[in-house]
Amino acid sequence: MQKSLRQIIFSREMLLVVGLYAVFAIFYYLAIWWSSGSDDGATYYTYQILLDYPLKGILTFPIWWLMFRTLSHWKLRSKLLLHIVILPVFVKGWQQLYYFVCESVGLGHLGGSGEWWDIYIPALFYSLQFGLFHTYDYYRKIQQSKERESELKQAALQSELTALKAQLNPHFLYNTFNTISASVPPEQEYTRELIADLADLFRYQLWASNQEVVPLKVEVDFVKKYLKLEKARYGDRLEVSFDVEEKTEDAPVIPMLLQPLVENAIRHGISPLVNGGKIEINVSQTNGHVNLQVKDTGVGFSTEENGQNGHGIGLRNTRRRLHLRYGTELEVQPNEPQGTNISLTIPREQYDVKGSHSR
Repeated sequence: MQKSLRQIIFSREMLLVVGLYAVFAIFYYLAIWWSSGSDDGATYYTYQILLDYPLKGILTFPIWWLMFRTLSHWKLRSKLLLHIVILPVFVKGWQQLYYFVCESVGLGHLGGSGEWWDIYIPALFYSLQFGLFHTYDYYRKIQQSKERESELKQAALQSELTALKAQLNPHFLYNTFNTISASVPPEQEYTRELIADLADLFRYQLWASNQEVVPLKVEVDFVKKYLKLEKARYGDRLEVSFDVEEKTEDAPVIPMLLQPLVENAIRHGISPLVNGGKIEINVSQTNGHVNLQVKDTGVGFSTEENGQNGHGIGLRNTRRRLHLRYGTELEVQPNEPQGTNISLTIPREQYDVKGSHSR
């Protein structure tokens, strides 16, 4: 779907460019026809017009690609400074190429002091066309931002409705856990700890449903408790390791981000294997971005499945939340020598995380 959207945008932009050049060419022809007062005078310049604008288009396309594809992440101020450097290269390059082709095919061109018109007009044309391109690009980004904001509001509303459905007297649930824990004999202290961890998981989920972001350390601690319960279930079949850089612990992330990835690795990777496998959770920071990685040595799954929705509702929801919140994608690749490697990168947001979590 994203590929189709890119194709649509690309086609519209190309139609905009072709239409813009056609309008300029037509007005140029009409101006010559009006000033010459005859069809013969205008016809004389027809071949020059047919040569002029295609050459401008050929030189414009790589600059357009550079500005709106390769350097699309640059700020407008930086792009304008780059335009100042590229403008004289475009103008002089067009002039020399246009003169060369004209002389090669026997067409005339301006000479002497008149050559300054072939500097001024292309410079004006360059500024006008890229002014329109940037205006269109700004409009398109505003529309995408509005659409994303609308989707975020819809997703937040859906999450709130889901949380309301889940909050059917949560205190009754916690009291039930406490009752079960109290009934466990003292010699089964490990079972009592598992019940307490399970209660913490429910408590965290309820708390996290009301948070926009949480510190990464809180999210990792939640995953550790979840894996402790899974470890009790799988025993030696499940091996777990964490490698979390200390400087990432305060990074704000959307809640319930890691757990669906870990659950996916256990359910679809480790569980089908008789001998089980290993799960690695790695967190690092590079250039102000937080990189999260969940690797398993399970059965893995096909690249085609990875490229679409992957396995399970949790993984699909994580993809959607990442895209809506950060505009980033979830990368799912084969792990070596076997298994799956799920990774994502999120920006280090520049605001304080409010709220705290306690057991």
